[in-house]
Amino acid sequence: MAEQVIWGIHPGKHGAAEDLFVRRKVIAIGWSNIGDLSQWADRDAYKAAFAETYPDEKPGAIPTKAGQLYRFVQEMQVGDLVVCPLKLTREVRIGRVVGEYQYAPDVDARYPNMRKVEWLKSVPRTSFSQGALYEMGSALTLFQIRSYADEVMAILEGIPREPIDEDEEIADITSDIEDQTRDFVLKQLGRKLKGHPFSAFVAHLLEKMGYKTRVSAPGPDRGIDIIAHRDELGFEPPLVKVQVKSSEGSVGEPAVSALYGKVGDKEFGLLVTLGTFTRQAVDFAFSKGNLRLIDGDELVDLIFDYYDGLAPRYKGMIPLKRVYVPQALGEE
Repeated sequence: MAEQVIWGIHPGKHGAAEDLFVRRKVIAIGWSNIGDLSQWADRDAYKAAFAETYPDEKPGAIPTKAGQLYRFVQEMQVGDLVVCPLKLTREVRIGRVVGEYQYAPDVDARYPNMRKVEWLKSVPRTSFSQGALYEMGSALTLFQIRSYADEVMAILEGIPREPIDEDEEIADITSDIEDQTRDFVLKQLGRKLKGHPFSAFVAHLLEKMGYKTRVSAPGPDRGIDIIAHRDELGFEPPLVKVQVKSSEGSVGEPAVSALYGKVGDKEFGLLVTLGTFTRQAVDFAFSKGNLRLIDGDELVDLIFDYYDGLAPRYKGMIPLKRVYVPQALGEE
């Protein structure tokens, strides 16, 4: 017996299509400018049509968005289940697809791509575990429920579930959110601030930490990218000589040793990278009391700590929003 396919779908941004879904007993997706989606048969045709219709769309996003259109028309089947988290009522509707794809701009011009559904059950969001809610919170409009499909089936069939100790699950979810945020920050820095602009950013961050900085002019690598100091003129110790690496690879001991060769007895050395350091580089720095390494992960920590004070241009490059995420009850 084939495994039950369960789709997840979001009814528009901020729940804009919720009334349509409930009142008309349909699920629908937008991208209305592209027209009738049934005129294409394969993924490549959908991607080409999407790219032509939305020429300003980022190339990397086209396969994902066109793929959702393809799956809605070509992969979704009558008999599949669909899960729809509603924002306005904070409930989750579970239904069954009962109709083939229809192009119906006369019903709703914003969401003309529709399929008829039979709504089978509506339950509060709190009926689901945190893990299931996290999977339903996908950034995509249309996606498949895989990890928590059994939980959806149990709720649909009214099967009592044993109480779940969700501490470990919550910790995993929170960790996943944090990891994705860290990856986002590093990717943005790597894309937007290659080379000398990354030196300017690190200098700006050091200034938010209370240092005065001087950044070397663009040009040949001089080994020292930033001079940081506490006093206005930079005459009083300590003096920090900073080198930055905007590459995302691993920095080895030779680069760390070369920086240290430019550090005087009463000076300090700092090497900042978007990537990582080899074990040999870490060991070398550990043996020197006036040498410090900051890898990409620690750099992100500093960005989080001083984010509120960053210049608008840098906040625009790495836009972050403060949110609350669940914490396992056993954590301090």
